[in-house]
Formats: sequence, structure tokens, C-alpha cells
Amino acid sequence: MSSRGQITLVAAVVTAVTLVTGCVGPPYVKPEVSTPSAFKEGSPAAYAGADAGAWQPAQPQDAELKGKWWEAFGEPELNALEEQLDINNQNIAQFFQNFMAARAQVGIARASYFPTVTAGPSANRTHSSGALGSGVSTTTGSGSVVSTSGSTYNLFQMPFDVSWQPDLFGRIRNTVREARYAAQVSAADLENERLTEQASLAEFYFQLRGQDALQDLYNKTIEAQQKSLDLTRVLLETGIDSPEDVAQAEVTLANTEATAVGVATNRAIYEHAIATLIGRPASDFSMPVKSLSTPVPSVPADIPSKLLQRRPDIAAAERTMAQANALIGVETAAYYPTLSLTAAGGWEAGAVKNLFTVPARFWSLGASASETIFDGGLRKATLHQYTAQFNADVAAYRETVLTAFQQVEDNIATVRVLSQQIEREKTAVSAAQRFLDLATSRYQTGIDPYLNVITAETTLLSDEQTEVTLRVNEMTAAVKLIQALGGGWDTAELPSAAAVTTDKVVNQLEHP
Repeated sequence: MSSRGQITLVAAVVTAVTLVTGCVGPPYVKPEVSTPSAFKEGSPAAYAGADAGAWQPAQPQDAELKGKWWEAFGEPELNALEEQLDINNQNIAQFFQNFMAARAQVGIARASYFPTVTAGPSANRTHSSGALGSGVSTTTGSGSVVSTSGSTYNLFQMPFDVSWQPDLFGRIRNTVREARYAAQVSAADLENERLTEQASLAEFYFQLRGQDALQDLYNKTIEAQQKSLDLTRVLLETGIDSPEDVAQAEVTLANTEATAVGVATNRAIYEHAIATLIGRPASDFSMPVKSLSTPVPSVPADIPSKLLQRRPDIAAAERTMAQANALIGVETAAYYPTLSLTAAGGWEAGAVKNLFTVPARFWSLGASASETIFDGGLRKATLHQYTAQFNADVAAYRETVLTAFQQVEDNIATVRVLSQQIEREKTAVSAAQRFLDLATSRYQTGIDPYLNVITAETTLLSDEQTEVTLRVNEMTAAVKLIQALGGGWDTAELPSAAAVTTDKVVNQLEHP
């Protein structure tokens, strides 16, 4: 066949392939999910009769959550820690590399669009056997003929092989789509992990500050109880008080000191946890003591439907459905035949100087089609498997949405109730302080026994502990509420299926 004939044959095959190429498999349709018109726990009715200073969610017109949502707490030290976390947290680094691996899978899938070309140059020098009938022969005394020499020749080859499976029914296209959607899932998982780590850091920070507040409370209580003990000893020496009162004061002081020592353990644990989150060894990381003084920010819990756009885990669940739908298309294509086009050519000669001459050329073209006639129901069962997996992913998506609404409602209610508890606990602390002042005064004048002072001190300490605990719980609940609302993330930040392999996306995900 002439070169023109070769070109005509190839063009005819490619044209035929183009005409029959199609894409099979169901189109992806995002499932509908109904959303409420408002968050129940954030409605005005939930705050009816609440204290004037109680927490309420911000109104929609207020500033919405931004990317650096932790800045709403107004804690410069927390801000600095969060910046370190984005750079040094090893869990985030692991999820980023998982995204890079998923991104590489897109390239692997796209490679099937193109032909495979191989080359195998070779050089051989061959000597054939002299007993094969060629060469000079002699006759022995017995009359037999023996060849005395064979032939020696060179063979130089420069062959090329090309093979290609055109994507007749969308198997490759659906595989590429599946890989792209998987990369989007991985990108959303990365953002969800980043949000989880950021929230954990904020929670540990406020827990640590709560321990500092408790330590400050115990230090002041110990100082007051030490003065009370000194007073009982003076009164004992003057004959006004009894040894029992001194013993009671000593027991009370010792118990408070023992409890105060235990606070250091919890503080150290939270400090170590923060060190791990920001990628620092716990052995060389420490934080200065600072009491908890941050007010709870007014978090904007606005239109519920926005929740579907602001949670990376919901975005991951939705992209997982798209990925599963693409797999159905891949398996559907297995019902259709596959076409393989092959071509081989190159040069071969007995001398290097003749290798790239026209007579040294050789070539071949070929095409083959294959269709599975019987597979014992393998394709049907596999298609049913992928379809069931897609339906399971739909259910998982809807469950993720329901869980998201539950978490938002839970944390709105928690912050609201804790805020109201704190307002009432402040009243209890004030009353306990008046009780202690009165009991101390009556004891000093000899009207009441020292037991009343101990009772008043215990009551005040318990109420102050409760107030600190409630404030810590309120701060951590506010962090969980922001996390439940998706932080400052939005689906607009999720890379499109076509853009997951771009360097710009990689830079954005690595350094948000």
C-alpha cells in the first residue's frame, strides 16, 4: 500500500470512530433537599423572657462570618496560633497530600484519551549455524558432508508501535469525570479537616484560659482562707475561739490547696494539645497565664438554606454522589464493544548507513473490535453495585444535611441557655459573697461559730467555679456553632471539576 493509501485508511477509521462515538450512563441530577425557613432555636420566640444581657444571634444584616472566623473573638494570641496551625498542622498536611494524590488520578485517567507510542531500537550481529546447508562443505572418510562455515550478518532496527482505544461510548470520559469529582471530594475533605482543626484549637485555647481563670480563683480563695486561718489562730490565743475552729480552717485551706494543684494538670494537657495542633513538640511549647475575659461574639445564624453552601462536609457528600454517578456510566459502557487501533512501523537494515533509507522502511496497520458475549452476569451485577452505591451516597448526603441542621440548632440552644445560666449564676455569686461577708462579720464579733464561715466560703467557691465553667462552656459552644455553620467557608471556594488540576487551585488549598 502506498503512503497515500495508508493515510486514506487511517482517515477512514478515525472518521468512523468519530461518527459512532457517544456517551452512555445516566446524567447527574443533584437531589433536592428541603430546608426550613428559619432556625427554630434562633427565632425571637426562643428568647422570650431572656435576661437583657443574654446572648442572641446576630441579625442577617450584620457582618457575616469570614474566612478567619476566629478573629470574631478578639483574641490576638488565638489569631497567631490559628495562623501557625494552617502552616504546620500535620493532619491538614496529610489531607492536602491526599488531595494531591486524587489530583494525580485525574491525569492518569486523562492519559487514556491519547494513543500509546513505544519505540524499541535494537542492534544485533548474528552468526548462523554452518550445518543448515549454507557455506563451504567437505566430505569425510565415511562419506558424510559437514559444513565448515555459516553466515554472519548485522540487523539494525528502529521500530515504533502505536496503539489507541477510542472512547466510543464514554468509558474514558466517565472515568475522567469520576476522577475529577473524587478530587473535588478530596478538596472538600481538606477544607473540612482544616475547619475541624481550627475549631479544636479554639476550643483548647478557651479551655486553657478557663483553667487559668480557675487557678486565679483558687489563688484568691486560698489567700482569703489563709487570712481566716490566721484570724482563728489569733482568736484562739486570746481565748475567744476554740481549737476546733482552727482545725476546721486548716482542713478547709488544705482541701482548697489540693484542688488548686489539680488545675495545673488540666492546663498542661490543653497546652500540650495546642502544641500538637500547631506542629510543635509539647516539650518546648508554653503559653503565658491569662484569665478568660473574652465575651461571646454574636454569631450570624442567618438563612438556613445557606447552610448547604457553607459546610465543606455537605459539599463533599454532594460531590461523592456525582462521583458515584460517573461510575455508573463507566460500567454502562462495558455493555458496548471496544475498538483497538494499532500501527507499527520503522526502519531495519543490515548496516547503519542504510537504516534510514526508503527501502529500509516497514509498516503495518490494524484494527480489532471486541465484545463480551457472556460473562455470567458480571456486568449486570457490577452495574447494580454502582447503582446501589449511588443511592447509598444520596442517603448519606441527606443525612449529612440533617445532621448539619441538628448541630446548628443544638449549639444555638446551648449558647443561648448557657448565656442565661451565666446571668443567673452572677446573681448567685453576688449573693454568696454577701453571705460570706455577713458570716465573717458575725464570726468576728462572736455571734456565730466558724462553721458558718466555712459554709459561706464553700458556697462562694462553688458558685464561682460554676460561673467559670459555664463561661468556658459558652465559649466552646460558640466555637462549635461557628463550626456547625461552616466557619467562613463557601462552596464558591471549592475548585470546579475542570480546575482541580491547575496550579492556582493547589496554591489556594495549600495556603488559604
